[in-house]
Amino acid sequence: MRGTLLGAGLLVLALAWGGPAILLLGHGFTSGMAIHMAVVAVAAPLLALAIANTRWDPMRRVTWIGPIGASMVEFVAVWGWHLPVPHNLARHEVAFAVLEQAIFLFTGMLLWLACLQPGRQGAGIIGLLLTSMHMTLLGVLMTLAPRPLFDHGHSTWLSPQDDQALGGVVMLLVGGATYLAGGVALAARMLNRQGDAA
Repeated sequence: MRGTLLGAGLLVLALAWGGPAILLLGHGFTSGMAIHMAVVAVAAPLLALAIANTRWDPMRRVTWIGPIGASMVEFVAVWGWHLPVPHNLARHEVAFAVLEQAIFLFTGMLLWLACLQPGRQGAGIIGLLLTSMHMTLLGVLMTLAPRPLFDHGHSTWLSPQDDQALGGVVMLLVGGATYLAGGVALAARMLNRQGDAA
């Protein structure tokens, strides 16, 4: 099972970074958001599930950061890279694009790995629900912004405003739903274990 999860996570990364989103959606905000969500909300949890609680899991040695701390780290990374200046740099400069994607993957995996540690399910639920909330909020802000916030290539079939709004919807739905589902799954696992113990 772990091998399947690892392969699936690596495949998602290859597809995200290999260009299908850009081929289908152009160089607009929506394609960038689809790539971002593929990395943090699909590949990161798959890869984390593949290595959680194995010798490859860095959280077995890095015990000082818990799920809520990891959620705050991801909050800073995600919101920081969606400020206009860093976001535009990542769209125009390859080095910044690589740095952005590396940080998204690192912080995404950090959060999921922290939440999957034994004995931290309660904090993991809170960490994932907090992440769901901030992803949803950022998606709503971008969807409802009265003007384009970013200066980079846009979709060939959408106006800059509509492109940003659609990208915000992608973040709201995929980001919000993935972390909410993760929190619910952790809660169900914790309740099942408590039921077995009883």
